[in-house]
Amino acid sequence: MLLENDDLMELHKVLEQKVQEAVKSIFNVDLPTVEFQPTRKDFEGDITVVVFPMLRVVKGNPVQIGNQIGEYLVEHVSEVSKFNVVKGFLNLVIADSYYLDFFNAIMADATYGYAKVNSKDAVMVEYSSPNTNKPLHLGHIRNNLLGYSVAEILKAAGHKVYKTQIINDRGIHICKSMLAWQKFGEGETPESSGLKGDHLVGKYYVAFDKAYKAEVQELVADGKDKATAEKEASILIEAQEMLRKWEAGDNKVVMLWKKMNAWVYEGFDTTYKNMGVDFDKLYYESNTYLLGRDVVKDGLEKGVFFKKEDGSVWIDLTDEGLDEKIVLRSDGTAVYMTQDIGTAIQRVTDFPDINGMVYTVGNEQDYHFKVLFLILKKLGYSWAEKLYHLSYGMVDLPSGKMKSREGTVVDADDLMDSMTATAASISEDLGKLEGYSNEEKQQLYKTIGLGALKYYILKVDPKKRILFNPEESVDFQGNTGPFIQYTYARIQSILRKASNVTLSGIEKSLELHEKEKTLLKQLQIYPETVQLAAENYSPALIANYTYDLVKEFNSFYQQVSILGEADEQKKMLRVALSKKVARVIESSFRLLGVAVPERM
Repeated sequence: MLLENDDLMELHKVLEQKVQEAVKSIFNVDLPTVEFQPTRKDFEGDITVVVFPMLRVVKGNPVQIGNQIGEYLVEHVSEVSKFNVVKGFLNLVIADSYYLDFFNAIMADATYGYAKVNSKDAVMVEYSSPNTNKPLHLGHIRNNLLGYSVAEILKAAGHKVYKTQIINDRGIHICKSMLAWQKFGEGETPESSGLKGDHLVGKYYVAFDKAYKAEVQELVADGKDKATAEKEASILIEAQEMLRKWEAGDNKVVMLWKKMNAWVYEGFDTTYKNMGVDFDKLYYESNTYLLGRDVVKDGLEKGVFFKKEDGSVWIDLTDEGLDEKIVLRSDGTAVYMTQDIGTAIQRVTDFPDINGMVYTVGNEQDYHFKVLFLILKKLGYSWAEKLYHLSYGMVDLPSGKMKSREGTVVDADDLMDSMTATAASISEDLGKLEGYSNEEKQQLYKTIGLGALKYYILKVDPKKRILFNPEESVDFQGNTGPFIQYTYARIQSILRKASNVTLSGIEKSLELHEKEKTLLKQLQIYPETVQLAAENYSPALIANYTYDLVKEFNSFYQQVSILGEADEQKKMLRVALSKKVARVIESSFRLLGVAVPERM
C-alpha cells in the first residue's frame, strides 16, 4: 500500500500513472493527462475517470475503452477492488483496506489537517482598524471574524502569521467627540458613568452630530443656505481648530486626546477579548500618517510620480485602466494613500521575514487597494506581488442601514450579549440542561451564542453581502453553529459511555459499512480543504466542510450501531471514527474562532 497523511493526492498520482500505462499498453498511444472527479452518489464507486477527453487520442467506443482500462487497473493497482462504466465514466471502487490504512495513519495524529508549523512564507494579516470616536459595531464584527479566521487558516496551512491592526486615532471625527465632551460632558468618565470607555466617547460623537445639526437648522432659519450653514456652524469650526491645535502639538488638546483614547482602548480590549480575537502588533495612525512622504520624494526622482503646477504630486495609472491619483497635496501634506504606502514599507522593516500582507477591509475600498498595490509594485518592492485585499460585503439588518453619528449602529457588545441571551432562551426551551450549575449554563449560553454569530457570518463567502438574522443563526437545525456544536457534544457523550473501549490499530481485513466509508472519505479531504481555504482566504470553505462532515456523521449515527455493535473490531472502529470526527470538528472550528462544548 502507498499510504501517508497525503495519501489521497498520492493515490491520484498512482491512478493517473496507471491509467496512462493502460492506454499505452492497450492502445499504444500516449495519454497526456487524466481527468478525475468524485463518483456521483447514485453510482457505485469512489473516484471516476472521465473517458471522453481520451477520445482525442484513443479512437473507439467510450464504454469499451472504459472497461478495458478498468480491467487493467483492477489487475495492476491493489487499491482498486472493482469498477463499473456508465457511458463515458469509469467509476473505480477503492478497496476498504486503503481507507483503513488511512484511518490507522491519522488516528493518533493530533495535528491532522494542519501543515508543518512555519513551513511557508510569513504573512501579515490586518483586520479591525477601528476609529477611536465610537465603539465597534456589526460591520467590525464581520471584519474581525474574517481577519482572525483567515490568519488562523493561513497558520494551519503552514504560514508564519503576524496579526495586526492600524488604529485610526486622529482626524476631525476624533476631535468632534473630544469637543462635545468638553462642552457637554461635565467631567464624565467611564467610572462615574458606568459606561465602557468606547461607549462613553461614542456617546459624545453622537452629541456633536446632534448639536451640529441643530446649529445648521438655526442658521438656515436665519436665512443662510444649507451648504453655507453646514460650513459656518461654529461647533464645526471649533472642531477644525482643535484638529489644527492637535497637529501643532498643543499640550492641552494632546492631553485630552490621550485621555479619551485611553478610555476607548480599554473598551476595545474588552470587546476583543469577548469576541475571541487578538493581535501581535498595533499601529497607530497618529504615528504613521506622516510615513510615505520621503518615499514619494524618492519616487518623484525616479519618475514613478510627477508634480503638477500647484506643487501637488500624483501618479498616472491610466495605462493600467485606472486614473491619476494624488499622493501629496500642494502644501506637502500626506493623503491616506501616502500613509498606506509608508505603513506597508514600515511593516516590512519591522518584520523582514514578511512575504505578503492581507488587508481585511470592506469592498467600498476596492479601488484604493488596487492603486496602493500598483504603486508599491512600481516603486520596486518585490513583496508587493503578494499583497491581497480581503474585500468583503456589507452586513445588512432587517431594520436598515447603520449610521454611527446618529447612534443607529448595532453595537458589537450589545449584539454579543443579545446572542448569548437568545441562546439562553432557546436552550431553556429545549430543556436539556439538567444538572448544570448557573455558572456552567452562562458559559454554555455564551459558547452557543457566539458560535452562532461567528458561524453565521463566516459560512458566507466574504465577497457576498449578509442579511444577518440573529434568531435564524441560533437554530439547532440546519447549517448553523449550534447544530454543529450539538453534534460535537453528542459525540462526547458517546465517548464518555465508550470509555472502556480500547482504541488501537484497526484490522485491515475489516469490511466497511457504506456510511463508515463515506465518513472516512470526508475526513480524508480535510487537509486539502485547509489548504484551499488558505489559498482563497475563505473561512467559508472550512465552515461548509465542517457542516458536510457533521451531516455525514449524523447519517452514520442514524444508520449504524456504535456502542451496541457486537463485533469488537467494528465497535472499536466506530468509536475511534466518532472520536476523530469530533477532533476534526474541534480543529476546524478553532480556525473559525468558535468554541465547542463538551455537553449540551
